Amino acid sequence: MSAHEAILAKLPEAFEKAQASGDLLFFPSTVHKHQENGVEFEIRLCPALQNKPRLPTPDFSADAPAVEEKEKKKSDPFAPPYVPNLYLGEVRDPEEGDEYVILFNKYSVQPHHILMVTKEFQSQTSPLMPPDLVQAYLFLVAARKAGRKFFAFYNCGDLSGASQPHKHLQLIPVEDAGPPIEQLARGVRLEQEDRPFALSSVPYANHVRRLPSSLPTTAPSALEPILTDAFLSLLDLAISTVRRDGTYPPGPPSYNVVLTLEHMHVVPRRRETHTLAGTGEELSVNALGFAGMLLVKSEREMEAVTGEGVGVILRGVGLESVHEEQVSEHEAGDAKLA
Repeated sequence: MSAHEAILAKLPEAFEKAQASGDLLFFPSTVHKHQENGVEFEIRLCPALQNKPRLPTPDFSADAPAVEEKEKKKSDPFAPPYVPNLYLGEVRDPEEGDEYVILFNKYSVQPHHILMVTKEFQSQTSPLMPPDLVQAYLFLVAARKAGRKFFAFYNCGDLSGASQPHKHLQLIPVEDAGPPIEQLARGVRLEQEDRPFALSSVPYANHVRRLPSSLPTTAPSALEPILTDAFLSLLDLAISTVRRDGTYPPGPPSYNVVLTLEHMHVVPRRRETHTLAGTGEELSVNALGFAGMLLVKSEREMEAVTGEGVGVILRGVGLESVHEEQVSEHEAGDAKLA
């Protein structure tokens, strides 16, 4: 049994123990379906979150070593000593030697929500590296072997909905259909499966790569080049999208990543929150929103979200799609080289 499989196998018992000890705070919620743009969005209502203090956005003002050192010296919940009941184990990338600590999310709205944290401090402004992608994907594979389905997500930068400066990916379980946005991704017919594409029915910039159907059964040592190529191609498009927006805020680009067994999604961001027209309140959006899973804290907030439209909200924190222009330019470049 791999380390990934062993960690997932202990989740049910460990979750109950962590919750019973008070080290893990579980906030019960109800899921409401909302059909829009060809997606059956999940809006999760969790009234108990109204009592949870909102964490300030980490200082991502620069990537300078001084800023990173400053963030490291702050109280870091992802640094040792780890809370025993939140600690699930560690995984190590054999190719690069990178090490990760696996922890429960202390504030859980969904059972078995786990974090894959770099053992050594790295900034949440840094892009995903090959070992990050491989180790996260191996958890998705291990889940499938256990008859479960997880997906991973990453919030990069101060406009992405990230709440901690210490680099971490998050993994949560989902039903068999996967996160709602996968319904659209699966339905796209591609002439070339190894080329990025966009979900044209949603009103915000998004970039997607379909992963090879054989990837879940590929040897771990062969995952790195495939996942890295997919991510870099999507990141290039996301950065290109940002550069075309003359009003984009100063600083490094922010974006969200969603990773499933079948697809990788990268969505560039321009705002962390959206001001709801119906209430005037700010709704924080992270990668889960672009996976099709929004979180609200009250019936009033949920009515405001459905009334305004999920697409409007996601477009409000995202960018305008220029994917077709990018594809045309790429094809024109290929024609010149031919």
